[in-house]
Amino acid sequence: MSKKLILIVVDGMTPAAFERAVEGGRAPTLALLAEHGTYRRATSVFPSLTPVCLSSIVTGATPDVHRIPHLVWWHREEQRIVEYGSSFAAIRVAGMAQSLTDTIYNMNQHHLGAGAVTLYEALDDAGLVTAAVNITCYRGRTKHLATLPWVTRPAYGPRRFFYYSLFESDQTGAPFAVRNRAAGSTDAYAAAVGRWLVTRDGFDFLAYYLSDFDYASHAHGPDGAEDVALARTDDAIQALVAAAGGADALLERYALIVLSDHGQTPVDRAAHLERPLSAFADDLVVTGSNRAAQVYLLPEARADPVGLARALDGEAAVEVTLRREGDDAVARRAGEELRFRPGAAGWETSGDLALLDYPDALHRSWSALANPNAGELLVSAAAGWEFADLGGRHHSGGGSHGSLLEGDSVVPLLTVGVDATPTRITDVMPAVLSHFGVEPPAYTLPLQRVA
Repeated sequence: MSKKLILIVVDGMTPAAFERAVEGGRAPTLALLAEHGTYRRATSVFPSLTPVCLSSIVTGATPDVHRIPHLVWWHREEQRIVEYGSSFAAIRVAGMAQSLTDTIYNMNQHHLGAGAVTLYEALDDAGLVTAAVNITCYRGRTKHLATLPWVTRPAYGPRRFFYYSLFESDQTGAPFAVRNRAAGSTDAYAAAVGRWLVTRDGFDFLAYYLSDFDYASHAHGPDGAEDVALARTDDAIQALVAAAGGADALLERYALIVLSDHGQTPVDRAAHLERPLSAFADDLVVTGSNRAAQVYLLPEARADPVGLARALDGEAAVEVTLRREGDDAVARRAGEELRFRPGAAGWETSGDLALLDYPDALHRSWSALANPNAGELLVSAAAGWEFADLGGRHHSGGGSHGSLLEGDSVVPLLTVGVDATPTRITDVMPAVLSHFGVEPPAYTLPLQRVA
């Protein structure tokens, strides 16, 4: 019988941060796990933003299947903006009640594609006990009521479900999750819940999501986060080790996968993408946040994606734009274009491949463009730049992510006791299912991996 499995997602940790932490002894628990496992670098999806990435990890699907396009996007059917939490100011602009509803409920119950299968759904259906702590992609089979009496709408998640103190399937005595985010209260909550679950051996599969490293990286930059949050991250993982009775006991009982959802890169400049597109203001909606943006054409628009892409030529904040033209995807960079499409023998291209000289770029770009909720034009930021969100906020002076660039797109990935070699974050879900002898969904079969 297969060991039980813990999936640990450290939001925003770069490969360099992971490798320095392990080699330098600053993260003894991560170092201990690395001694017993297999480490590699893996690629994220595009845009490399948390809702998109976590949905890809949990479903094993690229954005064309799971349909989460961005941190903020235009809902064509409902003719409104969906904002999952770029900033408090952005949430206020989008509407506080609507944004909270979208983030807590709608992302899982309505926005996440019906054709995607989550780890919790697949493993629950196989008779296994699933658990999740704080992860925002949580769709499962079990109904859960909120801990607040005035919140009457249920959520449907894994069997054991803990979501920032709002939903708690069991009473664990964990402290309030969001009492002091900057001081690490969110991961402290996760650690308390994780300790409770491991002590009771209360799951077959656990998704254990630690978000504080990303929060610190946004504020202090990717390197600064190591000084602020690395020890807390390691402590949260150590809580699982201690609860199991030590490292040997943990590794005897559990297989583990440790990874990040995306990287981060330093940013020192911010751009309002609406400004270079102001001539088309009546024709479109721009949804920018972090280091990626989407441009949506309204139904009666006279503009077209080609004109929008040309209008962004020469914009310092814009490195590359992506659009569809018939059966082709088109990448435009510095006025030059690359056309590409998947073919029977791999990628068919016309133009200079160096225009998309990023990790796994053709696959990631194609999948992003094929998402029915994506804009007509996708924009990837240049190094050092960020796109201001709806509220005008940005992380200039800190760190950010979302673009096709390597620093935003490559993650550390460690497997311990798992007979798989994932090289993309979308490989994690089928690896977990295969570990338990459960057939992965057909959409997880690999596309041609042409650089």
